[in-house]
Amino acid sequence: MWKICQLWSGLSIGRYAAEFEQRFAEWMGVKHCLLVNSGSSANLLALSALTSPKLGDKRLQPGDEVITVAAGFPTTVNPIFQNQLVPVFLDVKLPTYDIDTDQLEAAFSPRTRAIMVAHTLGNPFNLEAVMAFAQKHDLWVIEDNCDAVGSLYQGKKTGTFGHLSTASFYPAHHMTMGEGGAVLTNDTRLKKIVESFRDWGRDCWCPPGVDNTCGKRYGWQLGDLPSGYDHKYTYSHVGYNLKMTDMQAAVGCAQLDKLPEFVAKRRHNFEFLHQQLQDLQDVLVLPEAAPNSEPSWFGFLLSVRENAPFTRNALVQYLEEKRIGTRLLFGGNLVRQPLYQGLQYRVVGKLANTDMVMYSAFWLGVFPGLTEEMLSYVVSTIREFCGEHRDG
Repeated sequence: MWKICQLWSGLSIGRYAAEFEQRFAEWMGVKHCLLVNSGSSANLLALSALTSPKLGDKRLQPGDEVITVAAGFPTTVNPIFQNQLVPVFLDVKLPTYDIDTDQLEAAFSPRTRAIMVAHTLGNPFNLEAVMAFAQKHDLWVIEDNCDAVGSLYQGKKTGTFGHLSTASFYPAHHMTMGEGGAVLTNDTRLKKIVESFRDWGRDCWCPPGVDNTCGKRYGWQLGDLPSGYDHKYTYSHVGYNLKMTDMQAAVGCAQLDKLPEFVAKRRHNFEFLHQQLQDLQDVLVLPEAAPNSEPSWFGFLLSVRENAPFTRNALVQYLEEKRIGTRLLFGGNLVRQPLYQGLQYRVVGKLANTDMVMYSAFWLGVFPGLTEEMLSYVVSTIREFCGEHRDG
């Protein structure tokens, strides 16, 4: 039996996962961390948790509204639809590319119950305004911190302000386990609900391979089940199986030792690009850190100005031909994506900046593996392109 238990703990969530959850929670400055198989799953679980009957009158019900932004990655928004809720899309502000908090009051309605927003490419959104608005209207707040692990707002890590936050450990992110993600919270009740949704929806909170943590495994009576039905096989939520493996968690433990160095190098690479491209601001909009923040940058976001003698697509194609990888700001204006056609949502304003992002913005990597020589090549290639088109 001992060998079977050892095999189990080495495959599913086990001691390395427990170690990582404890250490990452401490590093972030929160009480609870739950590992999952991706950042997208983390977003799904965080929002699903707010639909739990265990929250009573505070639970989100089908048709309730969740404020978010239209410029970004779809898996920040998909959980809203997946839980039969209604997204309310706001525009972004430039040059931070974060939620326009001036629109929050215009977005509010009697059905508004939550806010779920990402820190764009590591740049913290205006958490002071968002949290004040949420407190005023008694709203839940979920921080999608997947692109911002290590970012600071008013000296405090992002991902620690909302009721729940999420992280991603996909290879392109600040640290990796191959795949992986996490949900973080200071609320023990929410932690147990997220854990339930992650682990098939079961009511039991025993770790895999462990029994009778509650001390009354056969002493419960829930739903219409007979009294004493095994708590390990009692389910309180329509859940999923979104755990990660302990092998991945072991990689995460090693990566966690290097995370401060990774964050510092990303900041250095961002600053190098920002300084070297200053004299191109007549044709390019350079990204700026949000006030009162110290971003842990995921990427360097550029927009081609409307009066520039070239287009975003022309510049991106040129860079790709020179073997410099580029990315658009994910889904651009998500409202224009085919996946949301025919679904119910609200839009506040005209999303003018979001459309500008869709047509004119792209970003460059700042990951720690980039050397100054590589970054100098990126800068010289951009200069070369802009110079040719300026002269033309």
